[in-house]
Amino acid sequence: MGVSNQTVKTAYDSAMENFNLAADALQLDENIRNMIRSPERILEVSLPVRMDNGHIQSFAGYRVQHSTARGPAKGGIRYHPGVTLDEVKALATWMTWKCAVVNIPFGGGKGGVTCNPKAMSQVELERLTRRYASAILPLIGPEKDIPAPDVYTNSQIMAWIMDTYSMTKGYPVSGVVTGKPIALGGSLGRNEATGRGVYYTVCSAAEHLHIPIAGARVVVQGFGNAGSIAAHLMHDNKARVIAANDSRGCVHNSKGLDVTKLIAHKEKTGGVVGFPDSEPISPAELFALECDILIPAALENAIDGSNAGKVKAKIVGEAANGPVTPEGDAILEKNGIFLIPDILCNAGGVTVSYFEWVQDEQHLFWEAQDVYNRLERVMKTSFAEVLKIRLDHKVSMRTAANMLGISRVAEATTLRGLYP
Repeated sequence: MGVSNQTVKTAYDSAMENFNLAADALQLDENIRNMIRSPERILEVSLPVRMDNGHIQSFAGYRVQHSTARGPAKGGIRYHPGVTLDEVKALATWMTWKCAVVNIPFGGGKGGVTCNPKAMSQVELERLTRRYASAILPLIGPEKDIPAPDVYTNSQIMAWIMDTYSMTKGYPVSGVVTGKPIALGGSLGRNEATGRGVYYTVCSAAEHLHIPIAGARVVVQGFGNAGSIAAHLMHDNKARVIAANDSRGCVHNSKGLDVTKLIAHKEKTGGVVGFPDSEPISPAELFALECDILIPAALENAIDGSNAGKVKAKIVGEAANGPVTPEGDAILEKNGIFLIPDILCNAGGVTVSYFEWVQDEQHLFWEAQDVYNRLERVMKTSFAEVLKIRLDHKVSMRTAANMLGISRVAEATTLRGLYP
């Protein structure tokens, strides 16, 4: 009937493929593999929401707890039309290894709602969020599972979740989510934490490869929170950001874009397109630009078997979750491109989320510089640990990071044993 037998590889398939590569390199016991491979809990909920026109629309929502072996589940909530259970399972799995790589006492979780937040009013978003928070309430809590912002969610949405949870408890519980407004127990430095963590790990990679940051050519694919902040820090330290894009288009200037003005332009117009002193290029051209550092900071599977061979960067720093597929990985590695995997590169967000949770639980808050100093120490230590595994075992940086994360989860699982 002309139907292809070829199976499309999903994000969760990629997560399992990378797990198996690292588990094989660790020679991990089959029993431990069986205990740590699959999610512990999966909740799928239907969310009826009254829209502004009076009609009730139903949305699909998910919360997945992959592992609580090392502590409460931790992971963001994304609102996006493309959210699926498969994607949420993959992201929760990556969160487990990510928390372990930076050695914070959390396991991995993730949540999502299949919706188009750009087409919803603020009141509709609040109704959706409170309904979703109510639906996942049995799973979440500061000692069980701590959500955070992700794609198209923000501090206001975290505030609504915190309030909904607190109303059911009868008292304020600030530690139920992270990424909150400062006024509700949020942490200074949380908003820029992911981009700052990307910057610290890219600097570590550049130092390892003897590439000076001053004058380095940087390309940023995805000029959202993480991408724009990483670009701003690079720009402040004399790197040359030569191209950037968002969902609306790409801009390029071989002499360098003024990142401060580009951020202001995006805030004013809603996108990077039309930025003065730049020329438009296609997404395919963006990936093929001659540069020192490429930062994919949008959604997963941006670099795959079809375009990885065109990448001319020396360093690829994964600010997004899963932006390079296993096929893309193999090509980048073969071409001698140094990849900083997502579970290391973008772990700044969850690290400062941990700092926020600690501050909430202690009711004692830190200065911004203290947050930055602690984050820099965690990111650079974790980079050095992953790099050592890469050099000792002669594996890719992704496999090395997975080996570090998986070995720590395996150790905790072995020590805890099997109940009952």
